[in-house]
Amino acid sequence: MNIITTARVKSPWILHFDTGSCNGCDIEILACLTPLYDVERFGMINVGNPKHADVLLVTGPANRRNARVLRNLYEQMPAPKVVIVIGTCGCSGGVFHNCYNMLGGIDKVIPVDVYVPGCAAKPEAIIDGVVLALQRLAERSESKPALAEALA
Repeated sequence: MNIITTARVKSPWILHFDTGSCNGCDIEILACLTPLYDVERFGMINVGNPKHADVLLVTGPANRRNARVLRNLYEQMPAPKVVIVIGTCGCSGGVFHNCYNMLGGIDKVIPVDVYVPGCAAKPEAIIDGVVLALQRLAERSESKPALAEALA
């Protein structure tokens, strides 16, 4: 593993986007940042710019109003990237699944790597999802140089 891959996996930068949830999952994500759960021990940092992010963390269901914004944020992130969906609303639409303006889960708009179900998802489950996403990011980071060499 080269130094860039190691740095990317050991210090992932996260972009958090709420598509219109009840904020229960957002509160649990904030709980992960407290000293009790301390998700920052994985080197995570919240950033506001998608061009700097490695991980897109999404809460809430996909709807017609924010689908374009979500897709735009995803496309602005550099590869390799992973998407984590937190909560039942993001996984399947949740309690909003029959609403006229809902598309369903986030996977109707962008590809999702890790699903963390729950209403609201517990901090322990969120941390497990983050660890799984970091493993997938490491796999993608290792395969990217091989792909670049094959194309050259």
